[in-house]
Amino acid sequence: MPWQGNLSIERMCALARVSRASFYRSLKEQRPAEEETEVRSAIQQIALEHRRRYGRAAPARDGREPQESSADDAARQPDNLLALRRRRFVVTTDSNHKFEVYLNLARRMKLTGVDQLWVADITYIRLKTEFVYLAVILDAFSRKVVGWALDQTLGNRLTITALERAVAQRRPRPGLVHHSDRGLQYARGEYIAVLEKHGMVPSMSRPANPYDNASCESFMKTLKREEIYANAYDNLEPLRANSAEFIERYYNRQRLHSALGYRSPEEFEQQSSRENSANSLGATVEFVVNNGNKENQERVSPQVSGEEDSNGVHPKSETGI
Repeated sequence: MPWQGNLSIERMCALARVSRASFYRSLKEQRPAEEETEVRSAIQQIALEHRRRYGRAAPARDGREPQESSADDAARQPDNLLALRRRRFVVTTDSNHKFEVYLNLARRMKLTGVDQLWVADITYIRLKTEFVYLAVILDAFSRKVVGWALDQTLGNRLTITALERAVAQRRPRPGLVHHSDRGLQYARGEYIAVLEKHGMVPSMSRPANPYDNASCESFMKTLKREEIYANAYDNLEPLRANSAEFIERYYNRQRLHSALGYRSPEEFEQQSSRENSANSLGATVEFVVNNGNKENQERVSPQVSGEEDSNGVHPKSETGI
């Protein structure tokens, strides 16, 4: 809440000598939409910090969620952030199986150019009275945003729209590796079908390891810090227009990245294209095979990453969920 300054809710209540429950009751009567958003924000923050390991009652007992909000209130929120149930995944190459999990190829790849590895992720953005969701796809080599979409829900449309925009803009050759987390938005058969239609190879992060998607998370922090939090957005449409301006004209074309030698993603791609024009080598993927005390490395091209390795392990799927 902008009017509270640097004071926490607990500190304001202590100074005013009122209970937190009374404060939230009063706020709810005066500003119902903003109060509901405040409660949802607290729930989202707790859920994301604990990577959705909390159950229904735990957020209300964390100490930071408003006391007036119950576990049932949290369960009714439409933000899809409650704890995910553990379930056994079937090891299969059937792309129509919604819970299929794919081997993490991204951490094994050595990139030599663009459109070899795309990294996808989703974040939520808090507006004045609602939450919206942003799906992005970055080229891991240049950190350029190649596809993105904003929507009010976390349905299939969000991630598929971002993917289709990336394909339309880049037209990648078959064999590109698409890396994401293990969320349902990326594991569902509808999304996998789009990947297979364009000859892309799915790759998914290891459990509870956010570093595999570090480039996407870095971009999202930049977008929020430099554009979203610097302005006041009441609804989706102004945010959509300004996000397009920020991503496509500023971030991709002008913003300098230390990791790219202080060049913009587009400038980095153009220079790399000139330097590598004579080099037709694609990315390589390394698999480590343990034989006693020895480690042998086998490199395979992403174009053939669907084949079995020398130990009969299928790179497309993995167990141990």
